[in-house]
Amino acid sequence: MPDLAVIIVTWNTRDLTLDALRTLYADLAEYGPDAQVWVVDNASTDGTADIIRRLYPQTQVIESSTNLGFAAANNLALRTIGFDPDAPHSPAELPQAVYLLNPDTRTHPGATRTLYDALLSLPKAGVVGARLTYADGSFQHSAFRFPGLAQLVIELLPVPLRLHDTALNGRYPRAAYQAGKPFAVDHTLGATMMLHRQAILDTGLFDEGFFMYCEEIDWSRRIRAAGYEIYCVPAAHVTHLAGQSTALVRPQSVINLWRSRLRLYDKYGSAIQRRGARWIIWIGMIRQIAAAKRAFQNGELTAARRDELIEAYRTVQHM
Repeated sequence: MPDLAVIIVTWNTRDLTLDALRTLYADLAEYGPDAQVWVVDNASTDGTADIIRRLYPQTQVIESSTNLGFAAANNLALRTIGFDPDAPHSPAELPQAVYLLNPDTRTHPGATRTLYDALLSLPKAGVVGARLTYADGSFQHSAFRFPGLAQLVIELLPVPLRLHDTALNGRYPRAAYQAGKPFAVDHTLGATMMLHRQAILDTGLFDEGFFMYCEEIDWSRRIRAAGYEIYCVPAAHVTHLAGQSTALVRPQSVINLWRSRLRLYDKYGSAIQRRGARWIIWIGMIRQIAAAKRAFQNGELTAARRDELIEAYRTVQHM
C-alpha cells in the first residue's frame, strides 16, 4: 500500500487535468512520498480518460457514466481505495493519507511531500492544505473561517472595501501566509485537501447532498468536531487556476454554489441564521441581476448569457 493516495476529479477539463498530472508526477518523482494517483472522470466528452491512460498509464482511472459531482466522485474513489464505511479495510491496508487535488492546479516542487510531512507531524492534524496562488503568481486566500452571516453581507451587499480582507469575511491575515509556518484554520479550500487516514475513518466521507461547492466545509466541520486540527501549510505551494473573470461564471455553477451554501446554513445554522441567510441572498441576487444587465451594456456579456445568468439568480432567490 502506498503512503499516499491522490484523487483528482475531472469533468471536461482534459488539458488542465493533464497539466495537473504532469506537475504532480514530477513532484512525486523527485520528492515523494510513495503515492498512487486516481482520476475519477465524471462522464467527460473530451477524451480525458483515454488520453490519461495513454500518457500516464500508472494512473488508476475510474470512469463514471454520469456526472456525479465533486463529493460523490471523490467518495467513489475513496470507497474503491478501501475507505468504505459499509465494508472498511483495516488501517494497515490503507494509505496513511489521501490527497484531494483539483484538476486546475499546478504542483510546485516539494509541495506534496511538505503537506504529507506536515499532516503526520502537526499536533492532532486531520487535514492540511497548501498555499495557493493564481496563475499570475498573485496571492490567493487558501483557507477560511467557517461562514457566517457577515460573510454573506460582505459578499453580496455594499460595504466598505476594507472589510473584504478581514476576519469578518472569513479571511486569515496575509502575514500568516508570509510567515511560512503552518497555522490552524477552520477549513482549507478543497483544491488541495490532504486528509489523515484516521480522520477519514472517524468521520466518514463527503456528504453527497453537496453536488458541488461547500462539501469541504461540511467535512471540515465534522473533522473539527471529532477533535482534529486543520492547518494551512504555506511552505507547500500550488498554483490554483481559479476563474477570476465575471465572464467565466456559468449559470448552472451559480445555482450549484448557492444551493450548497444554503444547505450548509440549513445543516449548521440556527433558525435566525437560516432566515437571515435567505434574506441577504434574496437582496444579493437583485444586485447580481443588475450587475448582469450592466455587464451586457458594457459589452462583457452576450444577451443570451445575460438572460441565463438572470434566470439563475432568480432561481437562487426561490430556493
